[in-house]
Amino acid sequence: MNKDHFFQYLSGKTVTFCGIGRSHMPLMELFQKKGALVSARDKRSFEELGENGEKLKALGIKLILGEGYLGHLEEDLIFRTPGMRYTLPELAEARKRGSAVTSEMEVFFELCPCKIYGVTGSDGKTTTTSIIAEFLKAQGKQVHLGGNIGKPLLPEIESIQETDCAVVELSSFQLISMRESPNVAVVTNLTPNHLDMHKDMQEYIDAKKNIFLHQNAFSRTVLNADNAITAGFAPETRGDTWLFSRRENLRRGVWCDGEKIYVNGEEALAVRDIKLPGWHIVEDYMAAIGAVWGEVSPENIRKVAAEFGGVEHRTELVREFEGVKYYNDSIASSPTRTISGTLSLFDKKIILICGGYDKQIPYDPLGPVICDRVKTLVVMGSTGPKIEEAVRNAPGYQEGSPKILRVKNMEEAVDAARSEAQAGDVVSLSPASAAFDLYPNFEVRGRHFKELVNELR
Repeated sequence: MNKDHFFQYLSGKTVTFCGIGRSHMPLMELFQKKGALVSARDKRSFEELGENGEKLKALGIKLILGEGYLGHLEEDLIFRTPGMRYTLPELAEARKRGSAVTSEMEVFFELCPCKIYGVTGSDGKTTTTSIIAEFLKAQGKQVHLGGNIGKPLLPEIESIQETDCAVVELSSFQLISMRESPNVAVVTNLTPNHLDMHKDMQEYIDAKKNIFLHQNAFSRTVLNADNAITAGFAPETRGDTWLFSRRENLRRGVWCDGEKIYVNGEEALAVRDIKLPGWHIVEDYMAAIGAVWGEVSPENIRKVAAEFGGVEHRTELVREFEGVKYYNDSIASSPTRTISGTLSLFDKKIILICGGYDKQIPYDPLGPVICDRVKTLVVMGSTGPKIEEAVRNAPGYQEGSPKILRVKNMEEAVDAARSEAQAGDVVSLSPASAAFDLYPNFEVRGRHFKELVNELR
């Protein structure tokens, strides 16, 4: 189905959106303009919806709110928000009754007329997605960047041309029900994550596999050879399979010898020429280079590496105050991301703010690294006690090294970090946890941290 046929199909159909958030708000207005009879459902009350509720009311969109918001799902077309389980009984019953249950990203993949680059993984998704987009822009392409990275792309579908490129970050929640894959699929790595939402690790892995399982022989798949799970995907791919590695010289793929990045044996980029610091960034560049090699010139790859300043909330320097550098690494919602990000960057022990919502993932690997690289640990949130336990149980832990401070919120965390810090120190918010205990998402958490840091006097 092309986009014209899809919008003709919508006219007169009943469509409901389960979950009122950033991916659904622009779609509801668009679908209403196309003649659909639109309703919106959410567990929150009208007051809790705030501006979104007021806007939908002004548009005349029917609101179904509160605990029973998924009752009587009888519409022709049902959109679920990415964080909603695809296997919910209410959705299963709706499918049995003949309703089409889908999502914004599934429909976008079906209607998109241009080449799609998709990126998934446990860590590094957003930076890799952003680098790919920058590479393609440098090559002169019109790029549509979205998905889990921040904005829905389906509302833009009418303006997307065949010669454009779409670059999308894909979460396991988006992928779990998808039956189409991008033309170029990148899997950065896989470690335990989101086990509060998936029934087990295998379901999480299987969801991620949908990024390449529905590709054809003309597709490209880029996999991390240094991660056992992603390397194990290679026999299941259908198209041109590329690996990237920091450990082994790959005859086909991208590898780094510690100083230079090579592609199929050809030197592509010197590590020292990458503006952003950290080996996790080098890996993100390797994955991105594998995705675009042959379409983006080596000159443009080097240009982007020298100029790209990174993405907000990813080891972002907020401010230097009283000789102390404050970093916002709020994107680090798992132990592996904190280890490969903040805890890999500095050549001295830092002050680390950690903790947040519990996704039921193990924290044991974090303990030894914190003992080695942190002088003061500030913990908060529901995972705070788990992180403290992992540190105290680590082989290298000695009482007071690191010093451990417990706080209730971000205000107390910033105050505690400032009290501990001396000129020359580094303070980093790198929570190793999701934000949902205190914040709607990691962006709001990171911006609150930045506000507090910028208010220090």
